[in-house]
Amino acid sequence: MSKETKDFFKTYTDFVTKVTSDPSLDIEALVNRISEIDSSSSIKSPRLLTAALGLGSETGEFVEIVKKMYLQGKPPSEDNIFHMKRELGDIMWYWVTACAALDLDPYEVVMENQKKLEARYGEQFEVGRSEVRKEGDL
Repeated sequence: MSKETKDFFKTYTDFVTKVTSDPSLDIEALVNRISEIDSSSSIKSPRLLTAALGLGSETGEFVEIVKKMYLQGKPPSEDNIFHMKRELGDIMWYWVTACAALDLDPYEVVMENQKKLEARYGEQFEVGRSEVRKEGDL
């Protein structure tokens, strides 16, 4: 690796460190932040962290199968559909864990999603409504 490349990555690494939060860099700061959240809210941090990390990893496993089917020639076989079914089950497990961590009723989460999408799209999907949203429509 050239000196310029090494210098670039050193400079960039220093920049990344400067713009990273203390809880992302220091275990004591992270433990303090978890304690702050746990003491000031009803959030159950261990469950929420488990859910967030699990959702990311299991979603990645599901996406990997889809990627291989559409972009790398993996067959849309019953075995691969079964594999996706199992990954969706894992995603559901972590999704319910997130609901529990936040004291949310899973049914209410689904109903809130339906209300949000009905307000956005009405009875039918339109590209314009997905790209240009009303104020407050997250």
